[in-house]
Amino acid sequence: MELNRRTVIAGAAAAGMAATAFGGTAHATGGRKPVKELFGKLADGTKVYRWSLENGGTRMKVLSYGGIVQALEIPDSRGRYRNVSLGFDNLDDYVASSPYFGALIGRYGNRIAKGRFTLDGKDHQLSVNDGDNSLHGGAQGFDKRVWDVEPFSQGSDVGLRLYYTGVDGEMGYPGTLRSKVTYTLTRDGDWRIDYEATTDKATVVNLTSHVYWNLAGEGSGSIYDHELSIAASRYTPVDSGLIPTGELAKVAGTPFDFRRSKAIGRDIRVAHQQLLYGKGIDHNWALDKGITSTPEHVATLRDPSSGRTLKIATTEPGLQFYSGNFLDGTLVGTGGSVYRQGDALCLETQHFPDSPNQPSFPSTVLRPGQTYRTTTVHSFGA
Repeated sequence: MELNRRTVIAGAAAAGMAATAFGGTAHATGGRKPVKELFGKLADGTKVYRWSLENGGTRMKVLSYGGIVQALEIPDSRGRYRNVSLGFDNLDDYVASSPYFGALIGRYGNRIAKGRFTLDGKDHQLSVNDGDNSLHGGAQGFDKRVWDVEPFSQGSDVGLRLYYTGVDGEMGYPGTLRSKVTYTLTRDGDWRIDYEATTDKATVVNLTSHVYWNLAGEGSGSIYDHELSIAASRYTPVDSGLIPTGELAKVAGTPFDFRRSKAIGRDIRVAHQQLLYGKGIDHNWALDKGITSTPEHVATLRDPSSGRTLKIATTEPGLQFYSGNFLDGTLVGTGGSVYRQGDALCLETQHFPDSPNQPSFPSTVLRPGQTYRTTTVHSFGA
């Protein structure tokens, strides 16, 4: 039987267990007002702050730089806390070498072919930072910007509102885009993300979050034994540059069939051309539910060793599953461990990659007078 968050926290509290900042055991907790501290300074002297918040048994540390989730701690079925997201313990590493650990991604999550698209008859050339392509907003995407952060406590919820304005022409994108992203920790320990944006010119936008998950704990090794299910009958195959071909291919009979929960490592070494292109899994699933007005469940991740679970609900039509293929042993994380291939995975709710060049994909165009809104909810259990 899966225990819900309140059961775990209450059981641990009854046993009189204490808590520590990283690791340790659970204790009874309600919403706690976010706490702000200086995390570091950029080369130009800009201060970067870290916010710590806690509710319903979930603890988060968030940076104003990139809206980065530096750490996210949840208990296992025995109430023992671990940080389940990859990251660094210092600002310099985030600036110099982060593969988007925990970051807010924009103006456009995922890849745009050759960094080019045409909108209303006008061609736009974007910043190219992934071979010939533009990835996650370009060389200086939203993940490398300092966001304005406003803490809040509302009813039984606590959280942060993050604001960033991308000017017209930034990284080649048209229009001044005003973005507001709200991180909420609910009384049940869920992490909800609400994305909003407006523009003064027609543009494209696709915001997402790039947390690297390891439910056994950051630095604990491979996630190939994690079990994953995705509510999708089709995915978007890619070419050698990881750009979608435009096809919506059936997952049935392929390593990409996660309609029933299975271990991530079960098929990841199969000799399939798509896995060779991605050096593992780095693909978008076209969710069966499509775009919805309220978040609907789309994926469940479970770690057998700890019993921790992550359930994802979203309004978005796509989910990018990346199996940590490009972690190469050169990065040292918050706990002092080296990160290697397969040591974490990402589940990025989104519109599809390269949508501005794929007329059959759901549109990512935002026009003046419209408001971009999407929501994703992460629910934790054991």
